[in-house]
Amino acid sequence: MKFKRILPLVLAVMLVSSCKVPRDVTYFQDLKNGQVDEIVNNNGIRLKSDDKISIIVKSRNAEITNSLNLPVTNQVLGYAESSVINTSRGVSGYTIDRNGEIDFPMIGKLRIAGLTREEVAERVKKEIEDRELAKDVVVTVEFLNLHFSVSGEVNRPGQYNFGRDKVSITEALSMAGDMTLFGRRDSVFVIRESEGKRTTYFVNMLSGRELVNSPAYYLQQNDQVYVQPNDYRKRQSRVNGNVFQQPSFWMSLASVLTTVAVFFFK
Repeated sequence: MKFKRILPLVLAVMLVSSCKVPRDVTYFQDLKNGQVDEIVNNNGIRLKSDDKISIIVKSRNAEITNSLNLPVTNQVLGYAESSVINTSRGVSGYTIDRNGEIDFPMIGKLRIAGLTREEVAERVKKEIEDRELAKDVVVTVEFLNLHFSVSGEVNRPGQYNFGRDKVSITEALSMAGDMTLFGRRDSVFVIRESEGKRTTYFVNMLSGRELVNSPAYYLQQNDQVYVQPNDYRKRQSRVNGNVFQQPSFWMSLASVLTTVAVFFFK
């Protein structure tokens, strides 16, 4: 009789534990209203060898302007060669060589590796004006092939382009459709290659303070973001791996145990 009185309590505890609300889903759990945190200093993306950029120069002198800008080329259907056309539908770009340099019209070799877009624009403008090639120059620099990738437990894994100098890891995950419910939020990988070295950062998305102070908060070109599967997802790779996590299992077990108890102790 004593067992019959204890059994319902044991079964109730088992059912409640199986339905416990997860605590590892919500981002930024330590943030408070009005909280201010310092962000790791980041001046944006700094260019590296093999990066491709466009540099467009504008001035009052149309002839000099045309000489300082690369021609725009489009492949014309039915022709083997590219035709040079005066249009803004495409932009020719500069690929930074292994020495960190580009070959700029009327100026020659310019070392721009390690500079931001703004610094490249200032450098080109200074070179043009110092050589008295043109005055009142406006220089615009854009990224052409800079990207990062997001994979693992996200809704839209893939490769994404940088549209601006700063893209945070939270923005990158948003672009990839956010993490699935099966993604580990306490340890997102960011793999970064720089100067012949590969560095792996672990980013804790559950802590807003840890997140904004991570060196990987702002992504760099060619960064790889990988969201690990949580334990539930890992168990899915095995047959019946998550059976003990299902409320239906515990309800069935409770029913069986109740039947057995009634049979033996009635």
